[in-house]
Amino acid sequence: MSLQGTAAYEAGGHLPELVRRAVDAARTHGFAYSCRPEQGRLLQTLAAGASAGIAETGTGCGVGLAWLASGAAPGTRLISVERDPARARIAADVFRDREDVEVLLGDWRRVEESGPYDLLVLDGGGQAKGDGTADPARLLTTGGTVVIDDFTPSPTWPPRFNGALDHSRLYWLEHPALRATELRLAPDLSVIVGTRRHETETPNPDAEPVGQPRG
Repeated sequence: MSLQGTAAYEAGGHLPELVRRAVDAARTHGFAYSCRPEQGRLLQTLAAGASAGIAETGTGCGVGLAWLASGAAPGTRLISVERDPARARIAADVFRDREDVEVLLGDWRRVEESGPYDLLVLDGGGQAKGDGTADPARLLTTGGTVVIDDFTPSPTWPPRFNGALDHSRLYWLEHPALRATELRLAPDLSVIVGTRRHETETPNPDAEPVGQPRG
């Protein structure tokens, strides 16, 4: 979820019809924390190559899921989990005519009921910022991609947030099962994108994550 993410769509511009429907639902029900357009376009692009299935945590009113569904190839199954019953119902209604999309009510761990996935999108504002969260080695296909959203860009390495070492960001950037990097989508917004390593691939403990600035 992104702070004031729904408001980011007030500028207008072309949107896929399914995304527009989800944004309208978020506005109608006063949900402010939708996936921002910058994030959505990235998800739409990544979804195009995720034929083995897509999972998302933190559905909200379905804006991020709509971007994913707009980019996914026909026949690709999409699962999204939302813990708030009202929002889960709203999102399910947005996708009422899409048999390939399922909105599940419950804790983020419900993504573990299926998989592995080619693409896993974790809500960085929820349970995706540290130890004890989703295991990419188990939930991703080999070469599959995980996206963790809603980080504030850090200009230094190692990354810091509010003056302190950002352990949650390092958890993903240095995860032994991933090749990961941070992508800046806007001056105030970045995401971490990681690809699951092959089981025979050994990470280099001395290597810095790709794309990180040196302090």
